[in-house]
Formats: sequence, C-alpha cells, structure tokens
Amino acid sequence: MIVCSCNVLSDHDIRNAVAVQTPRTAGQVYGCLGCSARCGRCVQTIRKIMDDAQSACASTCRGAHDGGS
Repeated sequence: MIVCSCNVLSDHDIRNAVAVQTPRTAGQVYGCLGCSARCGRCVQTIRKIMDDAQSACASTCRGAHDGGS
C-alpha cells in the first residue's frame, strides 16, 4: 500500500527501513529511503507503521530471550 504519494513510499518500504536501519523518527525514515517529507500528510501513518514494526520486533526478541517462540 502506498503511504506517501509524494515520494511513492509503500508500507513495505517503511517496514524494511525500520528493520534494517532502525530510524527513530519519521523524518529519519524519509532519510533512510533517500527522500524528505513534502506535504507531511503521511507522517502520522509512517509513525504508526514504525510503532507496529518496533512492537512486533520487541515481542519477537522477548520470546527469543525467554526461550520461547
């Protein structure tokens, strides 16, 4: 799904950037993907995708440390 129509960024692009380069802000996500915010309407959606991806990673890491799956 295209999240940023100005830069043609998909949710997949954002999840990959979060997984590989671990940006801490939406602005850093743009930088990781070689662009910058233009209209800014997608910032909240990017932040939500970042939060979801980081939560999923934290759950996976917690399970690995607990010896679970």
